[in-house]
Amino acid sequence: MRFRSLIITAFCVLILSFPSLGEKLRASVSSIDITPPLEMKYTLGGYGERMNKPAQGIHDPIWAKALALQKGDKKYLIITLDLLGIPSNLNNDLLKRIQGMGWSLENMMLLPSHSHGSLEMAALNSKNLLNNPNLGIFQPELLEFVLTKLELLVRDADKNYQPVKIGTGSRLLEGLNRNRRKDPDIDKELIVTRIDLENGKPLAVLVNWTAHPTFLGGEDMLVSAEWPGYLQTNLQNLIGKGVNVMYFNGSEGDQSTVLNSDKKGYDKIEIYGKIIADKSFDLFKEIKPQKVKEFDYTYQIVPLPEHAAHPSFMKTGGEEYGLNEQSVKIVMDVLGPNKVGMGAVRIGDLLISGIPGELTAILGQKVKNTLKESGIKYVAIGGLANEWIGYILSRDQYLYGEGYESSMSFYGPDFGEAISTGAITTAQSLAHSK
Repeated sequence: MRFRSLIITAFCVLILSFPSLGEKLRASVSSIDITPPLEMKYTLGGYGERMNKPAQGIHDPIWAKALALQKGDKKYLIITLDLLGIPSNLNNDLLKRIQGMGWSLENMMLLPSHSHGSLEMAALNSKNLLNNPNLGIFQPELLEFVLTKLELLVRDADKNYQPVKIGTGSRLLEGLNRNRRKDPDIDKELIVTRIDLENGKPLAVLVNWTAHPTFLGGEDMLVSAEWPGYLQTNLQNLIGKGVNVMYFNGSEGDQSTVLNSDKKGYDKIEIYGKIIADKSFDLFKEIKPQKVKEFDYTYQIVPLPEHAAHPSFMKTGGEEYGLNEQSVKIVMDVLGPNKVGMGAVRIGDLLISGIPGELTAILGQKVKNTLKESGIKYVAIGGLANEWIGYILSRDQYLYGEGYESSMSFYGPDFGEAISTGAITTAQSLAHSK
């Protein structure tokens, strides 16, 4: 009898020594409208030709959405935003407001959709004191507005965690995106992850599809989440039950949408968003969520090559943003970091690799294929994660030198190799994570 008691005691000690064993993955979601009032006279991002002119109206609202995950002593926060991109200060500024909640650069990933109908990224950059209307002028009150909204979002998401089941699926979509550089590489993979409560009620859906949201041009001056906004709204309506649909872009550096339509930009974003929503819903219905064992994340600092303006910069980006050879060096030194944090998170069969800029598809495929060979079933590129440090091209693409993308790459020909290798080494340990 005494021997049996000793065995039971030893077993209990063993269980307590590994608190993650038997722990359920729990999740919580939240969303918040981050559309600023027009009285702030903010500009829209993505086109230097807008010359910092204020937005003229609101076509559709822009949102930020959060998925908080927790298992044992580990938790992770994914925030998707209907924004063009985010400057490096935004994460640090947000973390100062949510101190003591267990969040850090290591366990938080912010993923903007890259909408060209949303806020100018430079207007949120507290380092941007260049006063260049082509680049966008820093607006402290706009940054304060966005940070206040994000703080409310995080505080709301970081409570009421509930046990969940998760499943991921993917399929290739033909004829809906293209390589705008005319390179052969196209990322046609649609990845959908559904997060259900234990009773089967959908809680959240992650959608990863790779294409620039650029149906709207520099002349379009209404606030809009672009086609990703309509994707999310349509898919939420199709699923119902209060589900929170969260979109994030992939290696969209050279990927554009394909839509055969004579309609104007604002009509096109609705049509294309509905098409991707319908495709996502078809995939959603096939996914069978299961209890999740694998949940972990990694983060590392990756050193960057020295700053270097591409030889073709003055013909494209320089002209668009009103820069000369002297001022572009100042811009790079002021706004461009010399190292960058890179993170990845694994949730069951899904791994999201965060990329701090606009990766081209050839490099995105390299990252995805390498990590899949390591044993991960679904790999999604989280484009523009946490900050924007430029376009990220392969060495051959950079040296070939044609196109807007190469001119907006600021770290020389080895930049793409540094980032893609950094993404792989950051995430590979998650292949065997529990």
